[in-house]
Order: sequence, then C-alpha cells, then structure tokens
Amino acid sequence: MNIDIIFKIAAIGILVTVLNQILIRSGREEQAMMVTLAGIVVVLMMVINMINNLFNAVKTIFQLH
Repeated sequence: MNIDIIFKIAAIGILVTVLNQILIRSGREEQAMMVTLAGIVVVLMMVINMINNLFNAVKTIFQLH
C-alpha cells in the first residue's frame, strides 16, 4: 500500500486546520469555511484520482478495454 497519500492527506488536513483557526480568530469565519471546503475538494480530487487508477488497473488486469 502506498502510504504517501496518507501523509499528503494528513498534511492538507493540518494546513487547513491551522489556516481555519487563524482565520476564525481574526474574525474571518467566511474565509475559514472556504479554506475548509477547498481542503475537502483537494482531498476528494486525490481520492477520485486514486479510484480512477484502481479501475484502470482492474480493466487492464481483466483486459476490459
């Protein structure tokens, strides 16, 4: 299993959390929500890409072109 993706997702989560807290404490709740949503979108895109790679590997293994 490729654990690099786990570290990348964790790093994004940490970055989003820090930025979120900084923005909330400075009274920018709306921007904090946007940072959180952007983080979720980035992680979802990474996961979708991995799922796509998995499906392509399965198609190749079973010769389903």
